[in-house]
Amino acid sequence: MSLDGTYDDGNIFARILRGEAPAVRVFEDDHVLAFMDVFPQSRGHALVIPKHSAARTLLDAEPQVVGPLMLGVQRVARAVRSALKPDGISIMQFNGAPAGQTVFHLHVHIIPRWEGQALGRHAGGMADLKELQAVAQQIAAQIT
Repeated sequence: MSLDGTYDDGNIFARILRGEAPAVRVFEDDHVLAFMDVFPQSRGHALVIPKHSAARTLLDAEPQVVGPLMLGVQRVARAVRSALKPDGISIMQFNGAPAGQTVFHLHVHIIPRWEGQALGRHAGGMADLKELQAVAQQIAAQIT
């Protein structure tokens, strides 16, 4: 898909928001939902999505969505840092298929990084559900 297109309310993130698809949730407030990426690039890879937007990309997002989204990203990234003690954290956001976007609902990746540990492939292998749940609990316990 290109940068232009119509929002598909059947995408997996929209289905998660409506409770039609499962997710290992980390954090939720009035504006955002954070959950574990089921195809993680590293241990603790989380996603943050806006709850009240039909934006496919950051370029489509309403200004009133961007601020609360980024505050949610910061809040979850701080919790990832406290819970997992990574050496660094990549915060990524893709716009359009050529840029690596695979789900066309605005979302931000929070990916903990450790020195000497290679980053997995984006949308690579599926994670073990029990491990995702355990890591999500660790992260959620650090959210203030």
